[in-house]
Amino acid sequence: MTGLRCVRCRTVFPIADYFEGCPACLSHHMPASLAIEYREFPASMTCLADWQVYPDHPTLGEGNTPLITLDGLAKEIGVRTLCLKNEGANPSGSHKDRMSRFVVQRALDIGASTVAAASSGNAGVSLAAYAAHAGLNCVIVTTPDMNPNWRRAIEMHGATLLATETPERRWQVLADRARAGDWYPATNFSVPPVGSNPFGVDGYRSLAFEISHELGTGSCTDILVPTARADLLWGIARGYCDLQTAGLVKERPRIHAVEPFGRISKVLAGEDYRANFPGHSALTSIGGATVTYQALDALASCKGSAVVIEDKAARDDQMRLARCGLYLELSSAAALSGLRKLVVQGVVASDAAVVLVGTSSGFSEFQPFTHPIALVG
Repeated sequence: MTGLRCVRCRTVFPIADYFEGCPACLSHHMPASLAIEYREFPASMTCLADWQVYPDHPTLGEGNTPLITLDGLAKEIGVRTLCLKNEGANPSGSHKDRMSRFVVQRALDIGASTVAAASSGNAGVSLAAYAAHAGLNCVIVTTPDMNPNWRRAIEMHGATLLATETPERRWQVLADRARAGDWYPATNFSVPPVGSNPFGVDGYRSLAFEISHELGTGSCTDILVPTARADLLWGIARGYCDLQTAGLVKERPRIHAVEPFGRISKVLAGEDYRANFPGHSALTSIGGATVTYQALDALASCKGSAVVIEDKAARDDQMRLARCGLYLELSSAAALSGLRKLVVQGVVASDAAVVLVGTSSGFSEFQPFTHPIALVG
C-alpha cells in the first residue's frame, strides 16, 4: 500500500482516512471515491491473502464462498454456462463481511474505539459482528422500521442502535460524530455520496480473485452485481483490473450493474451523476436515489452496462432460485432477473459464461407468509 488514488482525477494522496472521498474533487463539487494504491501485485494467486490491504486481519471465516453451477437455468435463459457466487455463505450472511473485516482492522490500526455505519440491514449486522469479534464498540444508525431480524442480530452482537426519522438523516448523524472524531465510519455520509470506507471497499476485490481462481483464465465473460452505491461493483471491477495488470488474466469480464429503478442507467444516458433519482422498490438493499462516480468508473473499466429490474421479476426469480436450492434475499435474486433482460436485449450473448453475485441470504429478510401451513393428523 503506497497511498490512495482518486477514481476520477487520479490524484494520489498519502495513506490516511478521507471519509468524504477525494479532497481535490470535493473542492470542485465533483465527489469521487479514493482507492488503495499498491506498489506491485503478487506474481501468482497461490495465496489470495497476499493481494489484500491487510493480509492479517480479524476474521470470522469470510470469503471462499461457494461458486455454484446452474446448468438448468443456463439452458432456460440461453447462455453457455451460468454460476452463482453465494455470498450468503459468509458468517453474517452477506458480502458485507468482506468489507467489515478491513474496516475493523483499520480502526484497530489507528486506535479508534468505536466503529459506526448508517445501515438498514446487512452492513449493520456485519459490522456489529466484526466489531464484537475485535473487541470494538459499534453504533448502527438506522430507521424505526428496521427489519426485526436484522435488529435482533445487531443487538445480539452488543452494538448500539440509534434510529432517525428518515434514511437521509442517518447520514447527518454519522457525519457529525465522524467529523468530531467520536466514531470511525464504515459507510458513506456525504451528499452527493462517494463510496464506503476505502479500506473496506478494497476487500471486495477478493470476489474477483476467487472467481478467477476457480474458473480459470478466460472462463467468465459476464458478471451481474446487484448495485446501490457500487462498492461491490467497483471492488470486483478493480480486482479484475489488478489481475490483468499482474498478467494473470488476458481479458476482463463485462461487469453489469443491476438496479431497481433508473439511476445509473440515466447517468450513462447523459444525466449528471450528482443528481437525485427518486424511486420506490421492494429491493431495499439496493435502493436509494443516488449514484456514485465509482459506479461509472467500474462500468467503464469493464465495458459493463446497467439494467433496471421490476419487483415482480425479482420475486419470480427469488422463487426460481429457491427451487434450485438457493434461498437469496430479494435484492440478490434480482441478478438473475437482470441476466434474463440482458439476454433478451442482446447485451449478453448466447455463448456467454456468466456469474451472478448472490449478495446475501434470504433468511434475514422479513416477509409475510403467503399461505397457511397444511395441518395433518
